[in-house]
Amino acid sequence: MALACAAEAAALQGRFWELHDALYADQGRLDDPHLWQRARELGLDLDRFQADRRSEEIATRVRRDFDSGIRAGVVTTPTLFIDNEAHGGIPDQALLAQLATGD
Repeated sequence: MALACAAEAAALQGRFWELHDALYADQGRLDDPHLWQRARELGLDLDRFQADRRSEEIATRVRRDFDSGIRAGVVTTPTLFIDNEAHGGIPDQALLAQLATGD
């Protein structure tokens, strides 16, 4: 929840994917000191980032998205939906090839 709120706060500054990628690239360091370091490296306005990530608006959005995922049958992240079929976890080569060809 905390990291999802941080990613949404970064999105408000146009840096969602950059923070997303940084979090996934180093999953062993997801605590606040490392989160702040990433926010600094991305050039985020830290006061705004802090206020946004703790805001009720962001928390409500994350809870709504979480609940939507549960209703859709998501049990792990990432989960991709292809032709209404859930594919949980990191996609294997066969799934990636299917995505690339559109089959």
